[in-house]
Amino acid sequence: MKNNGLKKNNRNKNIRNLEIFDTTLRDGEQTPEISFPINAKLEIASKLDELGVDVIEAGFPISSNGEFEAVKKIKQLNLNAKICGLSRCQKGDIDTVIDCDLDNIHLFIATSKLHREYKLKKSKEQILQIVSDSITYAKEHGLNVEFSAEDATRTELDYLTEVYTEAISSKTDYIDIPDTVGILTPKKMEYLIKNLTNKLNNKLNNKLNNNLSNTISNNPNNKNNNNLKMPNLSVHCHNDFGLAVANSLTAFEQGVSQVHCTINGIGERAGNTDLAELVSSLKFLYDDEDEQMTIRTNIKTELLYGISKLVSHYSNISIAPNKPLVGRNAFAHESGIHTHGVIENALTYEPIDPKKVGNKRRLVLGKHAGTHSIKLKLEEMGLIVGENLSNEQFEEIVIKLKALGDKGKLVLDADLRAIIKDVTSKVLKSKRVVNLEQLAVVTGINVIPTASVAVNIAGKRYKSSQMGVGPVDASLKALESVVGETVKAKLIEYTINAATGGSDAIADVTVKLENNKKIVTAKSTSEDVVHASVEAVIEGINRLLDESTID
Repeated sequence: MKNNGLKKNNRNKNIRNLEIFDTTLRDGEQTPEISFPINAKLEIASKLDELGVDVIEAGFPISSNGEFEAVKKIKQLNLNAKICGLSRCQKGDIDTVIDCDLDNIHLFIATSKLHREYKLKKSKEQILQIVSDSITYAKEHGLNVEFSAEDATRTELDYLTEVYTEAISSKTDYIDIPDTVGILTPKKMEYLIKNLTNKLNNKLNNKLNNNLSNTISNNPNNKNNNNLKMPNLSVHCHNDFGLAVANSLTAFEQGVSQVHCTINGIGERAGNTDLAELVSSLKFLYDDEDEQMTIRTNIKTELLYGISKLVSHYSNISIAPNKPLVGRNAFAHESGIHTHGVIENALTYEPIDPKKVGNKRRLVLGKHAGTHSIKLKLEEMGLIVGENLSNEQFEEIVIKLKALGDKGKLVLDADLRAIIKDVTSKVLKSKRVVNLEQLAVVTGINVIPTASVAVNIAGKRYKSSQMGVGPVDASLKALESVVGETVKAKLIEYTINAATGGSDAIADVTVKLENNKKIVTAKSTSEDVVHASVEAVIEGINRLLDESTID
């Protein structure tokens, strides 16, 4: 995160590049209940390329005819990203990748004791031979190879070293370290990368020395066999314990140059490393005045929100509201303390400008909302306190809004508009003659609806209970019985609408009352239909009593 506008001095910084290998269309699609149709895969692939990923793992071509066609069509898009196909270490799988006209293949075979004994039923030696044969075959057919030892993080370190040494000897271009069931912690990831790379370097040095000795003794002029070197390192982390991003960041710190990710972190079980979280952490947290490292990726972070929504749409998996960076609450504020700070300077409660990841700031209204955020929201709607909205009206809007929040209601813009319309259309509280103090209703099956109403009329309290054909009817009859001496009002029209959808929608009640040929229209809103109805009638009564009221 850049701070205080200070100019960075990069002279002493270590600049590192990180490649992003996106597996949304392969591992992401292996999420239970996700199956992307071909048109969806093509659109997602195009957006991934626009986003700037380096490699798109387009699918597992041998798994189905549809998958084969989709991978082939993605390749035909001629994108800037490398298009890669997944393949077991089997000739038939490799041939299918070749038939897709791909240049990149991701070969894998399980190596842990658990998989060797229960799934593959093969010895260590057999697996080493399969690794060598498969990589050699793929390389002979012109493919760039990334090799993964499936379940690497539960494989014995010495044997894992042997497997990767065999892969390197067979000229793989990348070696990938999959945390297949997400059991690493950052400390364990650090230990694994350090020790594995040390062991591999030692193995390679020994092989080079042996090759050099053999070459010189057999033919002193032939040194072409001495080109073994450590390939690029990659990691593929699963999120079973919520540590995929943290483990991927640790791997990068230890020298890994490529990370496997998915959009929205989708993938088998709890998913994979989330691309937005990983890249944003590197861009906004690592590249800091206090850090000695600058990280470069090709990702255009301002496109992250858009592709997140796209993948959510096609996967039918909603984005959690509190999902970092791309969730609707990632840059939302309700607390009065927070919104006040954000209004003055957004950095008080936001680590970055939401536009940097394509998201936007939201000031949410609810029981925690402060007057600053409510005033700002009203100003967005064209209402300024002290000009076209009185202080008294503003206070009533705040009270009503917080009352909704206290009842667990999410206050939407439509709700606020209904409240504003209600408050601004009413007789000012200071001029009201009749005010509701209490309302209680009993209703149900095999129960005669009964309502009790208490009102304050010109400073005196009156109450009554009445029965009716329903809770609204009973309430209005009780109200009529206590205000009848004050004003004889006849209800001539009653209308109810929902301000928003859902069972907790605000009820918007409109009534017409008549008294001595004077007709008034009154409105009231509440999440309770009965309450809204009674308040609407009381508002009408106050309008009838207000000599200045002209309808």
